[in-house]
Amino acid sequence: MRQNLELTPAQQSAFKGLQEGISTGGILVLAGNAGQGKTTMLRKLHDEFGGAFIGMREFIAALTDGQPAAFGGGFVQSIEEGLASNDIVIVDDLHLVVRAARRWRSVHTYILDAALTALLGEASVRKKTLLFAVEEDETPWPVHLRAYSWEIGEFTAEDYAAICHAYLPTELAGVLDYASIHRFAPMLNFYQLGNACRWLRREEGLDTGRFIAYLQSKNMTSNVDTDEVAPVDWKDLKGADDVVRALEAKIALPFENSTLAAGLGLKPKRGVLLAGPPGTGKTTIGRALAHRLKSKFFLIDGTLIAGSGEFYEKVDEVFEAAKKNAPAVVFIDDADVIFENEQERGFYRYLLTKLDGLESASSERVCVMMTAMNVASLPAALLRSGRVELWLETKLPDTETRADILRERLANLPDEIRVEDVAELAVASRGLTGADLKAVVEDGKLEFAHDTACGKPVRAAAEYFLDAIKSVRANRRNYARKPKQIIEGVKLGFYPE
Repeated sequence: MRQNLELTPAQQSAFKGLQEGISTGGILVLAGNAGQGKTTMLRKLHDEFGGAFIGMREFIAALTDGQPAAFGGGFVQSIEEGLASNDIVIVDDLHLVVRAARRWRSVHTYILDAALTALLGEASVRKKTLLFAVEEDETPWPVHLRAYSWEIGEFTAEDYAAICHAYLPTELAGVLDYASIHRFAPMLNFYQLGNACRWLRREEGLDTGRFIAYLQSKNMTSNVDTDEVAPVDWKDLKGADDVVRALEAKIALPFENSTLAAGLGLKPKRGVLLAGPPGTGKTTIGRALAHRLKSKFFLIDGTLIAGSGEFYEKVDEVFEAAKKNAPAVVFIDDADVIFENEQERGFYRYLLTKLDGLESASSERVCVMMTAMNVASLPAALLRSGRVELWLETKLPDTETRADILRERLANLPDEIRVEDVAELAVASRGLTGADLKAVVEDGKLEFAHDTACGKPVRAAAEYFLDAIKSVRANRRNYARKPKQIIEGVKLGFYPE
């Protein structure tokens, strides 16, 4: 971080509180996420008030032999020495000490707690001031019980502007639309913004679009490699006009139109259920969203189930990544398969907790979209709770839609197998899905190729596809008679419908 960087608005409020706290005395805590400038703030306070400054560098030598006792002793000794000759002792990165103690299991956490309790008691008796910096939710309980705490708030567009003005020439920093940048990536820290500015300051013609493109390529990461996913556009979703319109208005628009979103306070729906029979395009919609949103799309594939803790850990990772990349979509494909598994009875409560957590300011722009073939398999509490704010249905294609699908798939075939008038096929394929129709065309081509290869007389093109319709329909009946099988495990990725 540049030394001449002025405090951002989010830091200023906490800094003023700490100034008052140091003047009053006692145990003080500065909390914030990684990369929010806690060390810079402590250095400024140290310059203003003096005292001892203790960071990792001051007692890292205690770690060299890898012994917990030596580590704890070095930490305590560093603070005791500071208290002996100073009225103020500032301790940076206390959370790293806590993590190291946890590494050596719970007994050493208790040792650390005991040492801190003694230190805090001594500081209180001697009317000394101790100031600790920690990452959020990692304040040791002896400190938490005694301290006045200030937290660095989440960065706003004004904070982004302050940071970028410190790293970019004035003429470049002045042309950026920080509201748009913040809306695209509201969870960036000093390091990410600083890296972006250092890289982009070399370019001519820097503007907001280029800045966002850099963030998308370097700092924003989906768990789906769109290069490995067949490209799909909304226009490819035949017969799903109502669904597409709802997704455009209630998901894509709040993501992509920053002007309207900011002016009207728009945010995507928190929970979306996409229900419909197999083969009606639910996963295809997921593919379309993946390509549309790119780094804003995170997938949990429900076709494979896990009953282990690793499954929940992976889901946690997906949700945390989505929050950091918000606005974003978490797409849970085949959610009903998860809930059909008796071993996953607690998953819906876990998911409700996750959905409830998306109401906070930091993650209110994360949308969870679930697909389901059998809505009856979803827990009633999930549907009644209000967490699912938008319910969309994919339906079997009607005659006109089936004709459009067949016409498109048959258009590029050789003349001898092309069917110009698909009306007969569209009527005969009643009840088949878009995925079924794809199979019809593929099966018809194979039968035609077989006759050609064997030297048999070639029939009228439509006959091959009419036979294929009968074959696909028979396969559907056979599949429906088989009991459902649930496979344990988890997979983050797409599967063909």
